[in-house]
Amino acid sequence: MAPPRHQYRRRRIKDAHQKDHKPARPFSWVHFIASYFTRILPRSLIASIMAPIPPPHLPRLITYYQTHHTPSGDPISILPLLQHSPVHLTHVILAAIHINEDPNSLTLNDHPPSHPRFQTLWAELRILQASGIKVLGMLGGAAKGSFTRLDYPSFTPEFEKYYAPLAALIREQSLDGLDLDVEEEMSLGGIIRLIDRLRSDFGPEFIITLAPVAAALLNHQHNLSGFDYEALEVMRGKEISWYNTQFYCGWGDCSNPVMYEMLLVKGWDPEKIVVGLVTNPENGGGFVPFEVLGNVIPLLAGRHPRFGGVMGWEYFNSLPGGRERPWEWAELMGGYLRGRRSVDDQGLKRAEEDVKRLREQNAEHERKKGSTDLDAEDGDEVQVPVPKDFEYYSDGLLEDQDSS
Repeated sequence: MAPPRHQYRRRRIKDAHQKDHKPARPFSWVHFIASYFTRILPRSLIASIMAPIPPPHLPRLITYYQTHHTPSGDPISILPLLQHSPVHLTHVILAAIHINEDPNSLTLNDHPPSHPRFQTLWAELRILQASGIKVLGMLGGAAKGSFTRLDYPSFTPEFEKYYAPLAALIREQSLDGLDLDVEEEMSLGGIIRLIDRLRSDFGPEFIITLAPVAAALLNHQHNLSGFDYEALEVMRGKEISWYNTQFYCGWGDCSNPVMYEMLLVKGWDPEKIVVGLVTNPENGGGFVPFEVLGNVIPLLAGRHPRFGGVMGWEYFNSLPGGRERPWEWAELMGGYLRGRRSVDDQGLKRAEEDVKRLREQNAEHERKKGSTDLDAEDGDEVQVPVPKDFEYYSDGLLEDQDSS
């Protein structure tokens, strides 16, 4: 039954009464002018005159954590990264996960991830996560075999028997993501299938990154991975969070901003290119002195509001503090990313002296070792130098030392 007409009238009077008592918005010339120009100007012009606002997670500051123990077997704690404020670090990448010939013998460096030696490591990584730092695992690296064993169509028996232990580790340790460090031949279809499977299994928040050498993003022929990264970005770029780009070991140079700018000219998104550095000359060629990085990194971060960030290989002996104070590298880089230095000049001087000494030692080692020059006139192709394998402390090395 419809209500009487006088009820409609009372309802209209009540509504009008409420509207009359609604507080009026004070007049503002700023809002008036802004509203006027947003109506008459093209959207493209408005976008061009407004400076882009960087996402809150940029720039990233990342360290790889592969050497977990001292030569005597004691754990190398990563918690000092939290104990020295301000905490600039955003991500830790745990290395290196290896898929071996036996599908059930997944290893973290040389031991099963469940080995008692890693008990402290897993506990500390959970503390980092509780403090807001994302923890990823790194699959692959210089030790070959992990990706050739995954280069099969998804859900086939060959793929599943090798993928299942990896997925179980990610779930068991609640890793926030996986860094795919492909330093062996893998097909484009194979890496796409692996990315698709990770996304399907772990959801949209799971972080998927890759670790190409910088040269591979400029020319697919200068590559360790077998596939074309530019083609991969076109086909699966939306699933890849960023690239931990190796600007060292002859595959890139960060002593000046030129190579990074070349990547942007090529069309790469600055938000997705994280500049990879060696944190100590002992960790590979191409170490850039801090007095140089102190100019290059602030320049890149200041010039590009969406600058992807910096990553370091690796934590345990990072300069300027070295093995006694490896966390100082993160403090220093955090300062550079914000346009300032955060380590005293005395510490920088100490680090430069260490670098000079290490370079002299390396030069002497190369002189004793000798070099083999390839003669292009004899029909041999001159090869681009490849990164040397990094010798991390492992139980295998410790056992060799004990037996000698």
